[in-house]
Amino acid sequence: MLDLLIVLAERKRLVFTITITFALIAIVVSLILPKRYTADVTILPPQQNSSLSAALTSQLSSVGSMAALAGSSLNLKSPNDMLVAMMKSRTVEEGVIQRFGLMHEYNVKLMSDARKVLEKRATIAAGVKDGLIHLSLEDSDPNRAAELANGYVDQFRKLSESLAITEASQRRLFFEQQLQQAKDKLADAEEAMKRVQQTTGLIQLDSQARALIESAAMLRAQITAKQVEINSLETFATDQNTQLMQAKQELQSMQSQLAQMGGAGNNSDVAMIPSRGKVTDAGLEYLRRYRDVKYQETIFEILARQYELAKLDEAREGALVQVIDPAAPPDRRSFPKRGLIVIAVTFAGFFFGMLAAVAQAFFQNMRRNSNNVLKLERLRQAFALRRRIPFAGRSQ
Repeated sequence: MLDLLIVLAERKRLVFTITITFALIAIVVSLILPKRYTADVTILPPQQNSSLSAALTSQLSSVGSMAALAGSSLNLKSPNDMLVAMMKSRTVEEGVIQRFGLMHEYNVKLMSDARKVLEKRATIAAGVKDGLIHLSLEDSDPNRAAELANGYVDQFRKLSESLAITEASQRRLFFEQQLQQAKDKLADAEEAMKRVQQTTGLIQLDSQARALIESAAMLRAQITAKQVEINSLETFATDQNTQLMQAKQELQSMQSQLAQMGGAGNNSDVAMIPSRGKVTDAGLEYLRRYRDVKYQETIFEILARQYELAKLDEAREGALVQVIDPAAPPDRRSFPKRGLIVIAVTFAGFFFGMLAAVAQAFFQNMRRNSNNVLKLERLRQAFALRRRIPFAGRSQ
């Protein structure tokens, strides 16, 4: 260590010169590098609140309505990760590029190249502690950096308007499709019953037959509605979800109850009529159509109520994209960090200066020793000989 300190002390001028040279180069480079400004946006992701259907579903039990489809106990996938992935999607990126003409700004001819440049300058991440989504966008102009960041959010909002992302939006869209199908099937069943009445005349059912048919149709409708509920839960809940497992258990219970009533087949309602042997073919056809109408009416009523509850939940959740802190033109550059660059390069220059001083001392000591001088001469001759051999071979 003392020998090393002596070497550095004797060659302090060399170390100082190299260090100052590196520092001056760092200062010049930091001044030449283009400035970059970063604009930040903070987004509040949609909150998975307890739905109104969970609070009101108990009031709908008179028709066997479905259990609540949402609540704090649902094992939902992380919505923040899904939103971050959507903001990084090709649709959003190309929308930003086309809106602000970034292909000309980035001096590229292909959309894929413009996307690569934009992805390097844009940073989107979900906060672990605060649960918010943070978007940062870098540009050479502070005003344009803020415009690009806010435009990124606008493009994402346009994409999300056409998609059902939240739990309530998924339920609303799902029940809207199911409700339309149930409405069409109910209309078909009513038309079929009307045709039967016109061809056979109005048939009056006794009270016992009517009660049996209505109760069986209602139970079958509840089973179908429970199956719809399970399909809806499976769109956003995992297999280990307690709500989903409970719904499957309730479905099995209702199916066993229908089997005990003798309603396992399509003609179950007719089979439960005590005087089924005396029923004519026309009456049997009327019973089937009456059963279908009651079944479709119950399905339509259940789905309509669940659809209205999903719409209330969706309106209660509010806007999907809520911006807490919109982007503002930054007043300080984010790049280059001139002080950091100068300090880092100066330390690097000091390190290389010490290496140069040690190397200089090493070669000076080598030259002072006569044996080392002879060895260096032999080594130089050996390298020179090796260089001549290939050329000599080629000349021959």
